[in-house]
Formats: sequence, structure tokens, C-alpha cells
Amino acid sequence: MISHGRGGDVVSTHRRCRNRKEASVPTARQKQRALRILDGLCARYPDARCELDHDPAQPWQLLVAVVLSAQATDVSVNKVTPALFAAFPTVQAFAAAAPGDVEPYIKSIGLFRNKAKNIVAAARVVVGDFGGVVPPARELLETLPGVGSKSAAVLVANCFGEPAIAVDTHVGRVARRLGLTRQTDPDKVETELSALWPRERLLQAHHTLIFQGRRICDARRPRCSECPVAGDCRRIGVDELA
Repeated sequence: MISHGRGGDVVSTHRRCRNRKEASVPTARQKQRALRILDGLCARYPDARCELDHDPAQPWQLLVAVVLSAQATDVSVNKVTPALFAAFPTVQAFAAAAPGDVEPYIKSIGLFRNKAKNIVAAARVVVGDFGGVVPPARELLETLPGVGSKSAAVLVANCFGEPAIAVDTHVGRVARRLGLTRQTDPDKVETELSALWPRERLLQAHHTLIFQGRRICDARRPRCSECPVAGDCRRIGVDELA
């Protein structure tokens, strides 16, 4: 089985699944520490959630927003999606459009031409192969143009209630600094983090790690004095930024 990655590259979903299965088993002490960290993050960010605006009853809207969010901020995506969804209110409307019809609505977003192609192509697959319904299975989502492993994890966790922790740049950076993982490959990071927490708390971990990365644990200038879990942080790589 193949899927099209963020830039349209063909990537084996079998390889992704294999990567996600490779992980050492954490010790009880490691799990206790991870839970303590998660509890601390939840106390700081009790309202952590997906910050891409969408109708929860319309998984297609989140799929489009996630495709647009690659190498873009949620804020910039949220500025364009209201007009975009008004012009194309259903997945069928996107499927009937040409990429050039979509481009004017998203031209402020980086890589907008490629993203318009992927959105239209994905819509046609959803309509043609899945009866106009976004598939709830992660391996099927990863076959859609523009939908990679991270995007599929976001969708299944937020729309379909499947426990998953999508690893973006914030999740990976914060997890490594905390000493929760040493991995850099997103799929392997996901596997290791997923083994640390109960399945029902993975989405919570995803959202709070993102909030921490955006608000406190900045890539270049982390504000460690404001960190809610400073006592448990290993500060991996932080001192090198000074």
C-alpha cells in the first residue's frame, strides 16, 4: 500500500507501520515520570485542543485544514478556511473543482498550488472510493494525497476517537527536551510516546505538548523559568542554545 506524503512523494504505509511498531518497553519508573509530566502539562493547559477551526461533525474540514497546515501556522490556516469552506461546503464540491478554483482562497498559505492539487485529488478519492465519507482507518487516510502519518494521526484522534499522538515539530522537540524520547523520526517518536501513557490520554498528551511547545518551550528561546514541568525536564539540548 502506498500514500502520498506532504510534497506528493510516494511513501509506503507498510514502512510507516513498521516504524511505529519498533520501540523498547518503558519501565514502570519511566511511565510514572511520563504521567507526572502529563499531569503537570494538563494542569497548565486544561483547555488544550486542536487549534485548527473546523466543524467537529465534518471530518473533511479538518482534513483540508491539516493539509493546509503543513509548513504553515494554525492562525494562518484559520484565516483562509471560512471563505474556503463557504465556497466549497462539501467534499463533493471540492471533488468537482479544479485546483485553480481552490488556489485563490489559499494563496496566502505556503505551497498553496501543491496543496490545492492535493486537496482536490484527495476529495476525488474520498468521493470515488469511499462514497464521500472520510475513512476512519489510519491506513486508508494515509493513501490520500497530501495526508501523511502525522496528518492521519490528527484525523483519527480528533474525528474518530482512535487513540493516537500525532508528532509534529513541537511534540518532537518538547518530548526530546523532556527526555521522553531520543528519537528524531516522527513515527518512532510516536511509538515511544504511545508506550508511556494510557491510550485514552494520548490525544491529551498530543495537545498539551503542542501547547507547551508554542507557548513555553520555544525552539530557540525556551522560557524554562515558566515551565510547569521544569522539575522533571532533562533539558536535553537546551543548554546548547545559551
